[in-house]
Amino acid sequence: MPSTAQRPVSGFEEFDLHHTLHRGIAAAGFTEPRPIQEQAMPAALAGRDVLGLAQTGTGKTAAFALPILNRLVGERKPGPRALVLAPTRELAAQISEEIRGLARFTKIRVVTVFGGVSAHRQRLDLARQPEVVVACPGRLLDLLGQRALRLDNIEILVLDEADHMFDMGFLPDIRRVMAALPAQRQNLLFSATMPQEIRRLADQILRDPLVADVAHSTPLSTIEHALYPVDSGDKLALLRHVLTDGELASAIVFTRTKHRAKRLAQQLERSGHRAVALQGNMSQGQRERAMDGFRKRRFDVLVATDIAARGIDVEQVSHVVNFDMPNTSDAYTHRIGRTGRSDREGKAYTFVTGEDRQLVNEVERRLGERIQRRRVDGIEPIPFPEGGPSSSNAKRPPKPTGVRRPNRSRPRRRR
Repeated sequence: MPSTAQRPVSGFEEFDLHHTLHRGIAAAGFTEPRPIQEQAMPAALAGRDVLGLAQTGTGKTAAFALPILNRLVGERKPGPRALVLAPTRELAAQISEEIRGLARFTKIRVVTVFGGVSAHRQRLDLARQPEVVVACPGRLLDLLGQRALRLDNIEILVLDEADHMFDMGFLPDIRRVMAALPAQRQNLLFSATMPQEIRRLADQILRDPLVADVAHSTPLSTIEHALYPVDSGDKLALLRHVLTDGELASAIVFTRTKHRAKRLAQQLERSGHRAVALQGNMSQGQRERAMDGFRKRRFDVLVATDIAARGIDVEQVSHVVNFDMPNTSDAYTHRIGRTGRSDREGKAYTFVTGEDRQLVNEVERRLGERIQRRRVDGIEPIPFPEGGPSSSNAKRPPKPTGVRRPNRSRPRRRR
């Protein structure tokens, strides 16, 4: 009988996983492990703390879900035994869905806990002592205060999108949750970026962690970037043109404010686009309908704010459009990470005004190259620095047609 060393290993067979999880992996359509999974899973399976640094869309959820499930499936105990904290409702729901898919051939139960919906159903589900709880910190603390669950049996804590949780002011809540957890536990912390504040938090939580670092400092190489220097009053006409790209399958358009996201979605809808907004003033039901419609292609364009869109995982988003430049280079990385996923090609277009020059410089330093400047016939570009040397393989845009030249006799609108 051949030894393990002689036996060829392919795909997820290299990991010592329970047979029911291999069935779940196959049913999910996973064939080969992604780099973050190859780096993080051996240590996580061995019970070691892990700090995973990787961008959105690189397979982080399975990197922590499979080790959790493998630990839980081997021994049945009262739950909850694993707690996953996420910054937004959408991300919490998305994580739960993927864990349930991988656990479909086990008896492991997963409960999702977040605000914006009635807590009654969540209390009933928690009373059944599920093995895994995926939660947003605020609602979790509310339920802890109501004694609707206990965290005494937690064996594994996961902080997903840790940098986002810090940005959104969740650090005090996270500390309160950790105070309710057993001191002896495994900790898995995942983040796309690692600012100093998150590094300090990681040092406080993690014990001798394995650091799995998968190209977290730069956006995915499968993404084509372009800048459109434009007056703010011409952005809507430019967006309408960009959305006529023949290669566009679906697009996420980012704005800075909730009001602008709502108004822009309405303007695009009146122009004949199947557009929907995703912003913080919407009820949970409205947000779920918007995301479900976008995933199922009832809408081609999702207009979103940064906070509302954090954690969005939608396959085959071909374009990301920064209608407004984000506030930081980290936010730029997060936004455009919604396209170019799973080794697919994507396009990231950013509309920039004179106020955005410094941030563009920061983004180009992070990319390590100049971002191509583009213009559209009929829309006058504003003067904008050319940045670093042009990439020799930058793609030239097709010759645009049919865009109305704005009437320059009218005063420009101000933001």
